[in-house]
Amino acid sequence: MIKLALSLVASAALITGIASTTYALDIEAIPDNYYVPGRFDGKTILVTGGARGIGKASAIRAAKEGANIVIADVLKNEGEETIQEIRKLGKRAVFVHADVSKTTDCDRMVDIAVKNFGQIDGVLNAAGVMDGIPPDAKIDIEKQKKQLFAPIHEATDEYWNRTMAVNATGMFCSLRSELRQMVKQNNGGAIVNIGSIAGLTGLGGNPAYVASKHAVSGLTKNAAMDYAPYGIRVNSVNMAATKTAMTQAAFKKVSELQKDRAKDPELAKIPNTSFIKSQGLLQFSDSKHREATPAEQASVILFLLSPEASNITGATWATDGGWTTF
Repeated sequence: MIKLALSLVASAALITGIASTTYALDIEAIPDNYYVPGRFDGKTILVTGGARGIGKASAIRAAKEGANIVIADVLKNEGEETIQEIRKLGKRAVFVHADVSKTTDCDRMVDIAVKNFGQIDGVLNAAGVMDGIPPDAKIDIEKQKKQLFAPIHEATDEYWNRTMAVNATGMFCSLRSELRQMVKQNNGGAIVNIGSIAGLTGLGGNPAYVASKHAVSGLTKNAAMDYAPYGIRVNSVNMAATKTAMTQAAFKKVSELQKDRAKDPELAKIPNTSFIKSQGLLQFSDSKHREATPAEQASVILFLLSPEASNITGATWATDGGWTTF
């Protein structure tokens, strides 16, 4: 009975969110420098959106594991800096300045990859945006409102069109160029697309992002069906909060918008359902409520690109710390 009573007390404490951190056991993130030697020896991996964040972490680790790397990104300076980091490791890498929403740029990034390394063995499609604001722009909410995420009745064409152009059309254009080459090679391969929890559930206040990431989930499944006979596996990873420049910028934008909302007495009365849930299971349970790291996401991405995932295709992996569990 004593053990049962203690168990019930502990359960009640957890339910009310007041569990003592004395009993918490934090899960350590995989080290940023962890890698599997030789896993991609002789392979070439193309990474869109590889200039920073998850794409960069994946590109650097894949290079350490033996891959030749091609990074395609609209962020020229950061992209070239990442290439230099890889070359300093004694690995081969090239940068392509590209906007994935443009067919010509997608065709060119594939052509450059083939010209430099002969073929494409794996792809990480990581290019994406949260809204219509350029990824390297300094945040100025007042000047950027037309490009900023907003509920549907307040959303603009500028916000919707650019978000969809990069995340949905850009994913289609990237896949089309990549798959044409991989089919031509007739040597199989693997593709991983970066989605989001917003591609598996709703995410309040950002309809274009949600719609575009659901498109990523659909394209992933469709490509998996069409290209399995060619030995090409296609999967997606769908993360919650991960510590990257894009998510940090998004948090800042949300904070500024909340301050703006609070100035209007009528808006302030309306419950903001966007914040019903703000953390996944692991983030909530962590004593510091840490976000996922790019290295944690890269670990799953490279597993899915590797021969170790030989029986996985068409999957939308929730790399979200338990966000979509409840």
